[in-house]
Amino acid sequence: MTEEIIIAGFGGQGVLSMGKILAYSGVMEDKEVSWMPSYGPEMRGGTANVTVIVSDERISSPILSSYDTAIILNQQSMDKFEPMVKPGGLLIYDGNGITRHPERKDINIFRVDAADEAAKIGLSKVFNMIVLGGFLKLKPIVGSEFIHKGLQKSLPKRHHALIPDNERAINRGKEIIFPVNQLN
Repeated sequence: MTEEIIIAGFGGQGVLSMGKILAYSGVMEDKEVSWMPSYGPEMRGGTANVTVIVSDERISSPILSSYDTAIILNQQSMDKFEPMVKPGGLLIYDGNGITRHPERKDINIFRVDAADEAAKIGLSKVFNMIVLGGFLKLKPIVGSEFIHKGLQKSLPKRHHALIPDNERAINRGKEIIFPVNQLN
């Protein structure tokens, strides 16, 4: 098993954190992992993306030009990364702020309205965990017990009280993700 993932959006959406939690979870499950962030100089509002590779085998390079999965959280990232999903691959997106929805017919497309759900439950800071939950429902590349360990490892100890909220958000994401275009 090797899963090559791009997670992309604006700074402040938890893009890098989502990738870091996924990467740590893979490490905790004794998988090979690569985590390569890319972001602008802005603290919030600039573009940010992270490439995560989780594999049962050694990873030869963290540099990718195409992806098994793209998790998209803004329009600029949709424009840039939709064409880079491998045929038969997976694109997950949050509909908030997307003006041109994905159009490809050769990939699986799922939508998770995480921003709306996070606002509805009053936990806007767990938006990214709702998205991560949707991804993990479709591609359970790490076990849920390892996601818990990944949260413990990646969140500072002063935020460990928020781990149950993050886990609830992950579970909620698994419930609300839905297909837009699903290949057989």
